[in-house]
Amino acid sequence: MKGVLKIYHPEETLKYHIKNSYSKAVFLNNEHFLEVEIITDDNMDHVEDDSLQYPFPQLALRLFDYPLDSDQLGGRTFEIKEEEELSFCEVDLFSNQDAYLYENRLEFNNDSQGNTELIWSGTIDDFYTESQSPIPFKLKCHFQELEPEFIDE
Repeated sequence: MKGVLKIYHPEETLKYHIKNSYSKAVFLNNEHFLEVEIITDDNMDHVEDDSLQYPFPQLALRLFDYPLDSDQLGGRTFEIKEEEELSFCEVDLFSNQDAYLYENRLEFNNDSQGNTELIWSGTIDDFYTESQSPIPFKLKCHFQELEPEFIDE
C-alpha cells in the first residue's frame, strides 16, 4: 500500500505518508455500508524543523456507516454530506485537540493491475493555526488485497 495525504494550509503544504489503510463494503441487516480508514506514518524525516506539522506528526481519517446501494466501489464517486445529527467522517489528531472534516468526496477507481485506488478530498478544520476557515486536503492511496500468511508449526 502506498499513498500520501496533503493538507494545503495557506502557510505551507503539509505532507503525510500513509502507513495503514483499509476499505470495505460491509453487508449488515440486508444493507451495504462503506468503511474506510487511513492512518498516516508518524515519521518526520521529510519535515522542516519549523513546520506547522511538528505538533501533529500523525493523523487518521475515517469514514464509517456510509450507506451504499451495492458492494462495488470501482468507478464510483461519493459526495459525503455531513450534518450535525448525522456524521460519517472523522479525523483523529492523536492529541487532545479536535478537528472536523467537511465537503468530503471519495472517488474509487481500479488501476491497471486491478487494485483499488482512492482519491479523498475535502476540507478540514485548521487545527495548525486555529483559524476559522477550513483548509483543503487531498489524499491518494492504493489498496491491495493481501493474502494471509500461515505459518506451519
